[in-house]
Amino acid sequence: MSLPRLHRLKHWQDFRYVYQKGIRKHSSHLVLRAVFVYPHKLSDSDDPALFGISISTKVSKKAVQRNLIKRRIKSALSELLPRVKNNWKVVIVVKSQAVECKYVDFLRELEQLLVKSKIINGY
Repeated sequence: MSLPRLHRLKHWQDFRYVYQKGIRKHSSHLVLRAVFVYPHKLSDSDDPALFGISISTKVSKKAVQRNLIKRRIKSALSELLPRVKNNWKVVIVVKSQAVECKYVDFLRELEQLLVKSKIINGY
């Protein structure tokens, strides 16, 4: 299951903004960088949370392994998506130890990081 297009962080300017202004939370396999974007005064509706994944060739030289890790993270994010608050931009950076991680490990670590950064409620 992929991440819905509505919730994808696409442009390099958005990634750079999150890196410069965002908070940083660590776990053993992932780094979460997030920034709260205040809603526009003209619109009453909230913007959906946007997610991006950054994975380096230092994690694995093989694109097949990097894409497998990205698919696992996207699947875990789509499961957590109903609990995520609006108006957040989040970049998930994958550490090099994540090669041996399973889906359940990513799900657990992502949930812990999102709770730590108060993007989802802790219960």
